[in-house]
Amino acid sequence: MSKTISGFSKLSKAKKIEWIVSTYFANNESAKQILEQYWNSDQKIQQLHDEFIENTISNYYLPFGVAPNFLINDKLHTIPMAIEESSVVAAASKSAKFWMDRGGFKTKVLSTTKIGQVHFMYYGNVDTLTSYFTAIKPKLLQDVKPITKNMEKRGGGIIDIELRNKTQDIKGYYQLHVSFETLDAMGANFINSCLEQFAKTFKNDALEFKDFSEEEKNIQIVMSILSNYVPDCLVRAEVSCKVEDLNEDKGITPEEFASKFVQAVNIAEVEPYRAVTHNKGIMNGIDAVVLATGNDFRAVEAGVHAYASRNGKYSSLTHAKVENGIFYFWMEIPLALGTVGGLTGLHPLVKLALELLHHPSAKELMQIVAVAGLAQNFAALRSLTTTGIQKGHMKMHLMNILNQFEANDYEKAIIVDYFKTHTVSHNAVVEALQNLRIKN
Repeated sequence: MSKTISGFSKLSKAKKIEWIVSTYFANNESAKQILEQYWNSDQKIQQLHDEFIENTISNYYLPFGVAPNFLINDKLHTIPMAIEESSVVAAASKSAKFWMDRGGFKTKVLSTTKIGQVHFMYYGNVDTLTSYFTAIKPKLLQDVKPITKNMEKRGGGIIDIELRNKTQDIKGYYQLHVSFETLDAMGANFINSCLEQFAKTFKNDALEFKDFSEEEKNIQIVMSILSNYVPDCLVRAEVSCKVEDLNEDKGITPEEFASKFVQAVNIAEVEPYRAVTHNKGIMNGIDAVVLATGNDFRAVEAGVHAYASRNGKYSSLTHAKVENGIFYFWMEIPLALGTVGGLTGLHPLVKLALELLHHPSAKELMQIVAVAGLAQNFAALRSLTTTGIQKGHMKMHLMNILNQFEANDYEKAIIVDYFKTHTVSHNAVVEALQNLRIKN
């Protein structure tokens, strides 16, 4: 039976596990064994993992794979991917090889501006507030110099601060809307530190502003926080080739394939039910690389899906067209990523992933990640408009089903060979495995 506990965070890892397994699991020893078998045998590495978050009792592993043959701006890459979903790495690799023979992927960073905001309440005269902001703005920038000094040395820092009137949405609601350039850092801690200093200066100096009434001096700071919506931190990725080069060998002509592909994208542009699944496929590729390189996939997901809704309706992130006999497929996507700070200098596999990618700058990583998403989407649409999505997906899922039923190596070999010429489904695999076991 579940029960409350006081001071859990102060317990040793052993004591935490002891309480967890005795409280929640019927088989204490089995639960404990599972938790402990995922510990890293290197104590130094395990301690590193233990200190990433609070109350660590074990490690949760995801497969770390690679997708080779990505030609990006004429440079060859093997892309690391951390993901558990069947067929994602295989699909990305297949797309990479397809486009390598057709000029590869072309990418360009369009902008790298990130945003942070100080949200506050003020119920006085708006013109007086505007005058105060104009007067205090130089001091706001001056007071964060100790924080921005090193970033400015590298060419980054604060781009601008704006006062935004949001009173039409909420009575008395205003913002300090701040734009940043954080270079190779994702910059969350840097941005939040700057914002908190802005809030402190803005509130305290209001008490001395002579044009404010006593009531107006009482500016209420609600919160100071970066935004994960980064519509001005954009990267473009694209592929193109002559329609005649889209030879599929799947009972469909290049012209038919191009037409169906463009229509599939058009449907995702206008139909939200399709767009969500369409974009989820893009994020299969993006999240896998974001995770492998130690970046925040939750922030990326939130920003990307907000961007997909920026015109008031959720829509496709990718676009396609045929023009003058040329097939074009492209995407512009917001990605706030870092290659320094956070886990990038701590997690051994993250460091390995970044080395695998030739130690990219944040801009270069933006381009690589965008390409992974575009490749994944191409692979999905290529399957959907030709053979169907399940044929390839279920073949990749076959091993998961066999592992679920604890098939041995001999059984796996027989079953895999059998399904080279038969349709894979969960029931079909279970039935084939049962029949094999009866025979033996």
